[in-house]
Amino acid sequence: MNNLKTMNTIKTIFSDLGIPNNLLHKDNFLRKDLQLDSTETVEVALALKRQLGINMKLETSYDITLGQLCELVETSMLENIKNSS
Repeated sequence: MNNLKTMNTIKTIFSDLGIPNNLLHKDNFLRKDLQLDSTETVEVALALKRQLGINMKLETSYDITLGQLCELVETSMLENIKNSS
């Protein structure tokens, strides 16, 4: 999966949570800029599992950007591919 496709999938997940598309930039932080609470963070992780088949722990104490989330998702997907080979 390429970076653009991954980012579009992530943006769709956030849009489904009611986050306006004009806020979905790669440099925006999940908590500080998008105001995600712990429940929404879990919802994002569950959507990533359903749509991409990956397990992400997003409930950590540090804030990440959408761009960093995209990189984490792609890394996790690559690990899944390596582990299934």
